[in-house]
Parts: sequence; C-alpha cells; structure tokens
Amino acid sequence: MNDPTTIRRLYGRRQGHKLRQGQSALVEELLPRVELPAAGPLDAPILFGDDRPLELEIGFGAGEHLAGQAAMRPDHGFIGCEPFLNGVVGALGHIRDRGLENVRLHMGDALEVVERLPDASLDRVYLLHPDPWPKARHAKRRMVNHGPLDLIAAKLKPGCEFRLGTDDPTYCRWSMMIMNQRSDFAWTAETPHDFLTRPDDWPETRYERKARRQGHEVWYFRYIRR
Repeated sequence: MNDPTTIRRLYGRRQGHKLRQGQSALVEELLPRVELPAAGPLDAPILFGDDRPLELEIGFGAGEHLAGQAAMRPDHGFIGCEPFLNGVVGALGHIRDRGLENVRLHMGDALEVVERLPDASLDRVYLLHPDPWPKARHAKRRMVNHGPLDLIAAKLKPGCEFRLGTDDPTYCRWSMMIMNQRSDFAWTAETPHDFLTRPDDWPETRYERKARRQGHEVWYFRYIRR
C-alpha cells in the first residue's frame, strides 16, 4: 500500500489568514536564521555547532509543544517540521519570546528532513495530533504507516523514544493496530493510566485543551526503539 513515503504530497492550504506586519517580520528576519539548510546532510554539528542529542517533531502545529520541549532541555537540539506558514509563524514567535537558541525549523515535508539525518541519530521523535484522514480510502495518507515508521525506526537510537498523541478514535485504533504489527518498537504502557494521562514532560497545547473542552479523550502513546 502506498503511504506518505511514496505519495510525497502535502494536502491542505499552505497558508491560512493573512500575516500581520509583525508576523511577516518574523518570517523575513528570524526564519532565515533558524531554517534548515535547503539541501545536504543534516546532523547536530551542522545545525548547532556541536555534537548534542537531537529531537524532531513532525508537524508541530503552532509550535507550543516544540518550544516547551526545547525550553526544558536547552542542551538538546530540536528540529521542527511543519508545512503550513501560519504554524511556522507561531513557532517563530515562541522562539523569539523564549529566547530559544536550540530550535531549527523546516517549512515542508518532514520525511525529506528525516531522510537527510544519519541513522541512529535521534533521541526522540514526536508525532502529535496528525491529520487523522478518517475515511478508509485515505488511510494511506496517515503518517502512522509502515513506510514512515521504517524511516523513523532507522533514525532513532536504540532505547530512544517515539511519541504519538491523538484525540481521534479512528486514528487511535489504527495506530495501535499498526504499531502492534512491529517488532522494532516496544509500547511502554502497562496500565490504561499510562496512555490516558499526559506525562509531566509532555507540554499541553491549545489544541489538546480545545479537544478536551469538546469532550474528546486524548491518548498519549510512548514507544521505545528496540
């Protein structure tokens, strides 16, 4: 079955509302300083000037979680990938306001970035509230498919972590089915509490709060690369 590693198409609008003057200034002035190189291999020395642990978030939304993680671990390097301009602007605002020097951004396909990283180079990968593509005929577009997971597994260090969050019941069931088919990831949950309760080092986002206000359950999956 085709999946995001073969489809290589980003769906949806790349930009929402028109940017305000201050937001446009962020894109013009700050983004060039924190944007990933357009081509070539990527590693910690290239991006941050030293050999530090690397973490990557696929589709960071407005950047709240990415910024929160980066603030908690200033000695780590964080790579955030988001195809939509308004989300990138949100992340740039967090980087500016919190003085984050350990974040690099890519506005585009996250898989293109993952492919440029060395194998066993990532300490953590985040995939939080990805587009659920709820119709069965669109299941191939879901990021939780074996093609993307093969790539994530190759880039994660053994013993390191893949985090997945969703409030969509269909995506939850699909993810559990796909992940249970794999021998290279071990689910850390031992009781329902372990995946129904947000871990202390998992910053809450506005999206999660909105989901809970709407009566949605949120599931927090943590997998260790074997």
